[in-house]
Amino acid sequence: MKLGKHIQNAKLELSKVIFPTKGQVKQAYIAVIVVVSAVAAFLALVDLLMSSVVSAILG
Repeated sequence: MKLGKHIQNAKLELSKVIFPTKGQVKQAYIAVIVVVSAVAAFLALVDLLMSSVVSAILG
């Protein structure tokens, strides 16, 4: 395949891409921060609980 045809096909495919709006990016960013924070809090709680249990068992 020729380079010119390849570039033309790449431009054609890029014209089909739907890029997110600023609002969508902001909403996704906030959702990721919330989910990561929730998972981190849950894992911290589980770690604290398991640490307490192991400390109680080992005395």
